[in-house]
Amino acid sequence: MPLILASNSASGNYNVANSLRFNSASSDELTRTPASSGNRQTWTWSAWVKRSLADTNRYMLFSANPANNNNTIEFNSNQLDFYQYISGYIWRITSTAVYRDVSAWYHIVAAFDSTQATAGNRVKVYINGVQITDFANSTYPAQNYNGSINNTVLHNISGLDTTPGYFHDGYMSEINFIDGQALDPTYFGQTDPAIPSSGIWIPKAYTGSYGTNGFYLKFANSAALGTDSSGNGNTWTVNNLTSVDQSTDTCTNNFATFNSIKFSGGDLTQGNLELDSTSASWKTRNSTIGVNTGKWFMEFKMGTVTTDQGGVAIVSDLTPDGNFPASDATRSPGIAYNSEGKKWVNGTGTASYFATMTSSDVIGIALDMDNGTVQFYRNGSTTGSPINLSDAFTSANYPLFFAGALYNTRDMQANFGSPPYAGGGYTDAAGFGNFSYAVPAGYYSLCTKNLANFG
Repeated sequence: MPLILASNSASGNYNVANSLRFNSASSDELTRTPASSGNRQTWTWSAWVKRSLADTNRYMLFSANPANNNNTIEFNSNQLDFYQYISGYIWRITSTAVYRDVSAWYHIVAAFDSTQATAGNRVKVYINGVQITDFANSTYPAQNYNGSINNTVLHNISGLDTTPGYFHDGYMSEINFIDGQALDPTYFGQTDPAIPSSGIWIPKAYTGSYGTNGFYLKFANSAALGTDSSGNGNTWTVNNLTSVDQSTDTCTNNFATFNSIKFSGGDLTQGNLELDSTSASWKTRNSTIGVNTGKWFMEFKMGTVTTDQGGVAIVSDLTPDGNFPASDATRSPGIAYNSEGKKWVNGTGTASYFATMTSSDVIGIALDMDNGTVQFYRNGSTTGSPINLSDAFTSANYPLFFAGALYNTRDMQANFGSPPYAGGGYTDAAGFGNFSYAVPAGYYSLCTKNLANFG
C-alpha cells in the first residue's frame, strides 16, 4: 500500500494548510441536516484522516442518523467499516486489514452507487488510492437502494447521534462530499509526480462539481470551522470545537504527536497532544517521530506541578517502558529534567541543575543531533548547561525521541509546532510552528516538511 509521508515533495503540487482536531472525550463533532434530499443512490465521500487512538472500538467519521437507522463510515477496532444499519445490518463492507498507525495520514474514499447492476460495484472503499478488495464482511445493498446519507436527516462528521460516545479521536482535513457522482480517488489525490516510483499518495485539489448537497470543508477559518468552501453554502454546525482545534498538522505537513501505541499508561487526549495521569505511577509517552540528524525544538506546557511528579526527557526507542527515565538506571538510555530541577542521565541524578518547574511552565527542548547536545529551557530562558548526548547515548541508540512523563494526578501538553492551546505565534526559520517562546536560531519544529529539508 502506498505510504503517506507528506514530505516536502508534495509542497509543489498542492498544499493543505489546515485540519480539524477532534477529541472524543469532549464529544467533538460537526452536524448538519440537509434541507432537501440529494441523490441517495449515488455519492462520494473523501477525507484525509489521522488517527490518535487505535485498538479501541468504534470511531465514527461520517454518518447519517435517523433513529436506529445508521448509514456510517467508521473505524471499528482498527478496521474500516461502511454500512447501513436498521435494527440489523442491511449491507456492510468491512476491511480485513487494520489501520492503527497513529503517526500517518490516511486518505479514505467511499463511493456509493446502488444503481450498478453488479453488486460488488455498488460500494467501493479506497485507502491511499488503493481499492479495498479483501473483506471481513461483504454484503452489498440491493440495486437502486436509497441509503440514509444524503437524506433530510441529521448527518455527523465524528460521532453517532443515536449512540453517544463514538466520536472520532484525531484529525481530519480536505473533506469532500460529492452529491450524484461515484468517484475514484484520482479525483482527490495522486501518486507524487516528483517521485512517481515511490508510490507515495498525496492530495490534489478537487475541481469537479459538487451537486446540491455537496460540500468541501477545509477548516481555513478558525472562527467558522464548519464553513463549506464548495460554493454551495452547506455549512456545518460546530459542536464542542473551538479555534484552538484548528491545526496545521495536515496531510501535506505531518507533525509529531505523543505516540499512543509506544509505552503505556495515562490518558492521551487532544489529538495525542495532552497526557493525563490519574494514578500514583509514572506515565511516560514519547514522540511519534524520532530523529538521527538535524536540530529540533519543541515545548511542553506543564499542568499542575508538585515536587518531582513531572518531567521531560530525550529517550531512545531502546529505552524500556516503565518508570520515567530517571533514578532507575534500568530505564536508560535517557536524559531527563524533572520538575524539582534535577538532571538525570542514565539513572544518575544531579540536584539543582535546572530551575524548578512550577504550574503552567513552558519547558522547551532544543535537540542538536548534529553536534550531539540537548539544551532545556524554562519559559523562554535557558536552564542548566547543554548536555552532551554521548553522556547517555551512542549512535547505535538512534533515532532519539522527545518524551514527557507524569506521576499521580498531573497533566501536560506537548507542542511540536501545532499546539492544543493558544501558542505565542513564534515560528521556526522555515515559517512552521506556533510556539509560546522564540525558537532558538537554527532549530526547527518536528514536521515532515522540515524533515525533508533539514533532517
